[in-house]
Amino acid sequence: MISKIVITILLSLTLAACSSTTRFTSNNNGDRRNTNGRYGSEEKSTNSSVNRNSKTYYGVASYYAEKYNGIATANGETYNMYDLTAASKNLPFNTIVRVTNLDNHKSVILRINDRGPFVDNRIIDVSKKAAQELDMISSGTAKVRIDVIKWGK
Repeated sequence: MISKIVITILLSLTLAACSSTTRFTSNNNGDRRNTNGRYGSEEKSTNSSVNRNSKTYYGVASYYAEKYNGIATANGETYNMYDLTAASKNLPFNTIVRVTNLDNHKSVILRINDRGPFVDNRIIDVSKKAAQELDMISSGTAKVRIDVIKWGK
């Protein structure tokens, strides 16, 4: 009986450890919380796969900061919220991209070093430094264009 309980607990812990965590954004009040903000169907979805013949993608960006600072990224680097990096579900690691905020036309060049975002209808998670340069800290998300400058391997 005790061995069944121990096995059940170990299995539950293993499954919980394998689940992904949600990145966070800020709302207009500056509160950090998980969000599921959605934009209308005019957004082009790029979540299925990456077409290396295409170099431009459109979608919604969010950012991640303090909660993940100092934690290993998916490629093994330590996340630094002050570096110009980003997380993508599909773009290869070390891909260099220009991310442009479509509302204010500010842009920043980033390197993909992590996987995410893990929220529906998001195309990229940018570092806090990138979010500052894109002027999206207060809104937490932004409609963006992503232009691939150099494909990673």
